[in-house]
Amino acid sequence: MNRHRVVLLFGGRSSEHSISCATAGGVLAAIDRDRFEVIPVGITRDGAFVLVEDDPARFALDPEHLPEVVDNGTRVRWPESAATRELRVQDASGERSLGDVDVVFPILHGRFGEDGTIQGLFELIGLPYVGNGVLASAIGMDKHVTKSMLDAAGIAVAPWVTISRRDWAGERRDLWHRRAKALGLPAFVKPARAGSSVGVTKVSDWSELDRALEIAFAEDDRALVESAVVGREIECGVLEDPAGGAPRVSVAGEVVVTGRDFYDFEAKYLGADGVDLVCPTELGEGERFELERIAQQAFEAIGGEGLARVDVFLSGEGFVVNEVNTMPGFTPISMFPTCWLNSGLSYPELISELVDSGIARGAR
Repeated sequence: MNRHRVVLLFGGRSSEHSISCATAGGVLAAIDRDRFEVIPVGITRDGAFVLVEDDPARFALDPEHLPEVVDNGTRVRWPESAATRELRVQDASGERSLGDVDVVFPILHGRFGEDGTIQGLFELIGLPYVGNGVLASAIGMDKHVTKSMLDAAGIAVAPWVTISRRDWAGERRDLWHRRAKALGLPAFVKPARAGSSVGVTKVSDWSELDRALEIAFAEDDRALVESAVVGREIECGVLEDPAGGAPRVSVAGEVVVTGRDFYDFEAKYLGADGVDLVCPTELGEGERFELERIAQQAFEAIGGEGLARVDVFLSGEGFVVNEVNTMPGFTPISMFPTCWLNSGLSYPELISELVDSGIARGAR
């Protein structure tokens, strides 16, 4: 059987570079090598495309030494036009062909990859790829736009105010301060375009707002101030139905925070104490039905394709959507694969299904 040639693309210029590398390690170790020939392509922190050694161990998530793509001097050359799918690489010995590519699996987190930019490149040169398209990726990356789209679709979201760096430094700073204070305490301050809880601060006193915004503005020139929602933090996976039916929704997992202010970067990836991931979590029959409906509706509201993770809070008034993540954490122990594992889809099967969906997109 002929194997499909898959470019696994990871790393990138965002602050989530190392998390993307860790995801690559998981996928490299689990992808079905009988069906897929893998070409690992890394993006350095400076944005160079390099051919990387096919070794999952190089990208293990070690809290003492986070993995990264190192510039090894190679340069991957994407097809020059939509008339070819040939991938080439240049190194010290010259330029050579890596063969025709069937699909690209971009497991990039954060800006310059998860935000529609790399998807736009692949659309321009006619390469099929896994996951969400340009528009859904751009919407999902921008928390303000996501919340606006969900709100317009009648989906409950936490009240928020979006503040730009220019507004906060300008003459109307007091106005924006009053708008933020109207949300009440506690509140969360988040960069509009970042993930993995990078740049997020919980504010318990308004004297902390300036510093919280400084931290958020280090990631993006716009920040959200958002009312904290009291409730259970629940996540579920969504997959596009290959047959064109309603999106499929996994069982739900729950983030149980016991010794920290919130589910921050250290708790997510560095093994910090005070957080437990419970999957599947207990929900009543009506709650499970409602969560599935909301997850499908949220996925469709942003024009989702391929996959997403929908994060919600279950409060006393019902479900409140926190985020629609268009390229969720994808290490073997991440919530998205774990939810699908508990829904009957193993990690290797999940990878195969996503790659198959990208290949099918190229055939349409």
